[in-house]
Amino acid sequence: MTGRTQWWFPDNTVLCNFAAVDRLALLEKVLDGRGRWSEAVAREARLSARHLPPLTGLVDGGALGEPIEITDAGVRTEVERLRRAVFGGDRRRPTQHLGEAETLALMTRQPEFRRSVWISDDRDAARYARRRGITTLETYDLAAAAVRERLITPSDAHDLLRRMTDAGRRLHRISSGPDEFGAARGATGPGKAQI
Repeated sequence: MTGRTQWWFPDNTVLCNFAAVDRLALLEKVLDGRGRWSEAVAREARLSARHLPPLTGLVDGGALGEPIEITDAGVRTEVERLRRAVFGGDRRRPTQHLGEAETLALMTRQPEFRRSVWISDDRDAARYARRRGITTLETYDLAAAAVRERLITPSDAHDLLRRMTDAGRRLHRISSGPDEFGAARGATGPGKAQI
């Protein structure tokens, strides 16, 4: 892929979207070796695999690398601040919004992850990340990338998103038809990466 960004961090919502239609192999091809995740996101995926068995292969297969452990005390403090103050996590539920908080703390506090892309269909979390200058994509953008990379056709991309919503997945953005993916090729907006 051209214009490579150092690392791409899909959140658990994105992983579940692809798992719900058994297309994690496509997600792995689009990520093209750039995928990473925090410990909390890996834990969420493990728990989600109980309901979406295809996730087991992703968790066990290592396509997103070893989960990133946050050991720095300052970064851990930032994780908890983000989890509670930004995302509304409850102090009595320490894993609530932990994946989002860990990912954003890694991307803002760890130099090796500052050029990274976050992939999420969580509207509020994505909006916050964009305001912080973090390039943020959605499942829709990954389907469009798969078309540009000729991994799937525009019709396949439209069908993929439709099947995800039919499976009960809530996507922030869906396509109105296959033609949309032809027009989306060069279009990027603020906070969006061209992939």
